[in-house]
Amino acid sequence: MSRGISEFWTRFRRNRGAVVGLAFFALFVAAATAGPFLFPGDPWKLAGRPLSPPLHNGFLLGTDSLGRDIALGIVHGARVSLVVGVISTLIAMALGAFLGALAGYYRGPVDDAIMRLTEFFQTIPSFILAVLLVAIFRPSLEVVVVTIAIVSWPPVARLVRSEFLSLQTREFVAAARILGQSNFSIIVHEILPNALPPIIVMGSLMIATSILFEAALSFLGLGDPNLMSWGYMIGVGRSIIRIAWWASVFPGLAIFLTVLSINLVGEGVTDALNPRLSRKGRA
Repeated sequence: MSRGISEFWTRFRRNRGAVVGLAFFALFVAAATAGPFLFPGDPWKLAGRPLSPPLHNGFLLGTDSLGRDIALGIVHGARVSLVVGVISTLIAMALGAFLGALAGYYRGPVDDAIMRLTEFFQTIPSFILAVLLVAIFRPSLEVVVVTIAIVSWPPVARLVRSEFLSLQTREFVAAARILGQSNFSIIVHEILPNALPPIIVMGSLMIATSILFEAALSFLGLGDPNLMSWGYMIGVGRSIIRIAWWASVFPGLAIFLTVLSINLVGEGVTDALNPRLSRKGRA
C-alpha cells in the first residue's frame, strides 16, 4: 500500500503544473478551514468607509459599496465553496457509481431503465435544471448542495457503467463467480476497486465544476442568503465595477485560481494513475 502511494506521488510530482495546482488548492483549503478563525468577524457588517480601494484605510483588498471588508468576505466565502464542492461531489459520485454499477453489472432491463433515466437528466441543460430546482425550493446551503449533486451524477453513472461492462468479462470476475461469491461481493470487492482510477479523476474535476455552479447560482441571487459567497460578491460588485473594480475582480480571481488549481491537480492525478499516458501523448 505504502509503495503504491510512493509511486503515485513520484509520478504526480513529475507534472509541475499539478504540483503548483496542489499548492494553490492547499491554500484554498487552509483559507476555508482556518481562515474564519484567523480572521474573525461578520462579513456582512459595515467595516469601514464604502468603496475604499485596496491597501487603504487598513483594508487589504478594499471595501464594497456598503463598506464590507472584501478580504474577510473572500475568506468566509472559501468555506462555502469548499463545502459545496466536496459534499455535492461525494453525493453525485455515490449516486452515479451506484446506478452505473447496477446498469453495467446486470445489463438487460436494469441497464435500459437506468440509461433512460440518465438520458432524461442529460437532455435538460444542467445549469437551467439547477436554477429551476433552487428556485422551486427555498435557497439554502443544503438545497444548493443537493441540487448540484442531482445535476452532476449522470456522467458518473455512464463512466461507471462503461467500466463495469469492460471489467466484468475479465478472468478474475469469472473466477469469483466460480468460487460462489455473491453479486454484491463481486461488485464491491472485485470490480469497483479496479474501476476506481477514472472515477477518482472525474471526482477531482467535478469539485471544480460544483464550485462554479455554486458561484453562478449565488451570482443570480439563488445562494444561501445567510452565507457570504464569492458568486454573491461578484454579483454585488458588478454594478460598480467602473468605480470599484476590486469589489468583483478579487472574488472572481479567487474562483479562477481555485478552479484552475483543481483542474491542474486533476491532470496530475490522471498522469499518476495512468503512467502510459503523457501530456505529449494526449496532445
